[in-house]
Amino acid sequence: MNGLLWIAQILLAGVFLFTGASKLFAYKRLVKRIEGRAKGGQIGVSRGQAAVIAVAEIAGALGVLTPGALCPDHMLVRLAAGGLALLMVCAGIYHLRRHEEAAPAVTLFLLALFVIVGRWPR
Repeated sequence: MNGLLWIAQILLAGVFLFTGASKLFAYKRLVKRIEGRAKGGQIGVSRGQAAVIAVAEIAGALGVLTPGALCPDHMLVRLAAGGLALLMVCAGIYHLRRHEEAAPAVTLFLLALFVIVGRWPR
């Protein structure tokens, strides 16, 4: 079970490091791509808001990779996964309001929930 949890944590960290870095360092290219898919609709997120979301994603990704020896009972891992899960709830609402698919956000939410439940102390 521990190996499966580490795979889930690495997947979460990889996805959120990539998306956070793209929001932080390639914002204009990201906006063009999203607005092109949305049939001319505005993205609705300013550069400052995207930077805050990106920092939260990167912090959550780094928190999810924290070894259990540094923090007792994997508390930091559970808090980081909880923050990422909350972020995915907000992302799902955002995508549904834009009439887009929310399946990636739901999938990442469930993966974060798996990490939270799997790392819960027994």
